[in-house]
Amino acid sequence: MFETLSFRTTASQETVNLDDQVRAVVAASGVAEGVCHVYCPHSTAGLTINSALDSKTSQDILFEMNRLVPTRVDFFHTFDTPTDAAAHVKSTLTGVHVTCLIHNALLMLGSSQSILFAEFDGPRNRQVHVKVVEG
Repeated sequence: MFETLSFRTTASQETVNLDDQVRAVVAASGVAEGVCHVYCPHSTAGLTINSALDSKTSQDILFEMNRLVPTRVDFFHTFDTPTDAAAHVKSTLTGVHVTCLIHNALLMLGSSQSILFAEFDGPRNRQVHVKVVEG
């Protein structure tokens, strides 16, 4: 089963918890044992699996990304804004793909883990592709 999730981010940088939407795709697929691939087709955003129990975790992640890759004007990439150039690097650091096992028709995430979309250059209209594979 293949599904595209569409949503709008509301801030220049934020994380969006995709758990409910991805779990709905897995449930609709009817797959009891398999793999769920989630892919972000954007070069200024990324995906990660981390805790969503405390909203401060996402705040820490974004803060540290900004500390590691601050917006500055001396990027070689000058096609767009300095924020856009920094966002490309941040996307590389997080990656644009996560994979979760499916067992007994459920995503095998840890009790505090969630699938998080990381926006680094918003607000924007975004999409994430979800592919559920039986096996």
